[in-house]
Amino acid sequence: MKHSSPRMAMLIIDMINDFSFEDGQDLLASASHLPEKISILKKQLKSHHVPIIYVNDNYGRWQSDFKDLYSHCLQQQGNVREFNEMIKPEDDDYFVLKPQFSGFYATPLDILLRQLDVQTLLICGIAGNMCVHFTANDAYMRKFKLFIPSDLSASLTEEENDQAISIMSTVLRATTTPSDQLVINSMLKEADDYYERTI
Repeated sequence: MKHSSPRMAMLIIDMINDFSFEDGQDLLASASHLPEKISILKKQLKSHHVPIIYVNDNYGRWQSDFKDLYSHCLQQQGNVREFNEMIKPEDDDYFVLKPQFSGFYATPLDILLRQLDVQTLLICGIAGNMCVHFTANDAYMRKFKLFIPSDLSASLTEEENDQAISIMSTVLRATTTPSDQLVINSMLKEADDYYERTI
């Protein structure tokens, strides 16, 4: 059955980032490949009208909104500024600010996803073994179907990220196929089929 809108959304976790924390530069180095790869998949999904949701830590900046946060990150120097420029949000993207690791904790993310009427999530970003994993855990408990491409998250070390991907694959039943091997139409059909089984 065809629907007027896709039954999935893309969550981009903590990619708007100033990396001004302990081990921040190491994480930046580990994640340096992500903006380009995520942007490629984001563009493909947007061509199919999949909603894109930036889910981002507020880094304790409680008086900032998402635009202020992005502006702050663009004021950083060198690789940090370049990283943020490459993953720039667009006007029709959604955003959710979070105070803790999970994108669902104390945020309106669940309400937004219900309004968008989706039951499948593609989750990517940093760190794979922290905020991506915590968000995926909460999504799984809410019975979302999960796609978490193995090449679209990064942790401080490759080993830590691989462990997180393995757990999300086996425990959360996430599809972890690398992004360049995903077939968008097949993924959207899976999302449609899952939606039909869960409504």
